[in-house]
Amino acid sequence: MNDSEITLSDIRQRLYAAVVCDALDSLGYRNQSPRTPLLPLTSDDKLVGRCKTTLWVDMFHDDASPYELELQAVDSCVADDVLIAAAGGSMRSGIWGELLTTAARNQGCVGAIVDGAVRDVAAMRRMQFPVLARGTCLYDSQNRQRVVDVDVPVEIDGVRFCPGDLVIADADGVVVVPQEVETEALQRAWKKVTDENITRDAIRNGMKAAEAYRAYGVL
Repeated sequence: MNDSEITLSDIRQRLYAAVVCDALDSLGYRNQSPRTPLLPLTSDDKLVGRCKTTLWVDMFHDDASPYELELQAVDSCVADDVLIAAAGGSMRSGIWGELLTTAARNQGCVGAIVDGAVRDVAAMRRMQFPVLARGTCLYDSQNRQRVVDVDVPVEIDGVRFCPGDLVIADADGVVVVPQEVETEALQRAWKKVTDENITRDAIRNGMKAAEAYRAYGVL
């Protein structure tokens, strides 16, 4: 398949986070997947889309404009966005929930990755909206956490997420693909999936694993 033909739909159907991470490794991009657990709390579906970034901080005073920037972020989502909430792993409050999910999904957002806590898990599960997070917290974010910037580069566990970057998340973890190497990374991932299928078939047909690796160079 030609690089230009690899669409988000193709990625959802055929690629997965680990093989894309391997492709990035081969290009020298060796820090593209956070090692901190980001658990799929609402869906087992693969999440594929473009980063819509928000930067969060803890706060300990009354907020004069509660929810202002998070609502701006949600209302400016477009089709295939994945809301990235970089909250430094804070569990001070549940910063993402049912109402933000409803609003974001109306704009075409396909999921959220939260480096912190969420709430309303059962409702989001019923909505079949993929949300990955460190865990849950019942407390509302008002006067506890807030967004301080939108559409800026952010980090989760030292991994950089930039607006518009491709992000893929599944049961194994999260990987982000910088735009400057996206075409090459997808091409390499696509080829590796093809080679893995050949190798898998050979092993299923009785070839020893070491022999298969020597023959096809894929593990």
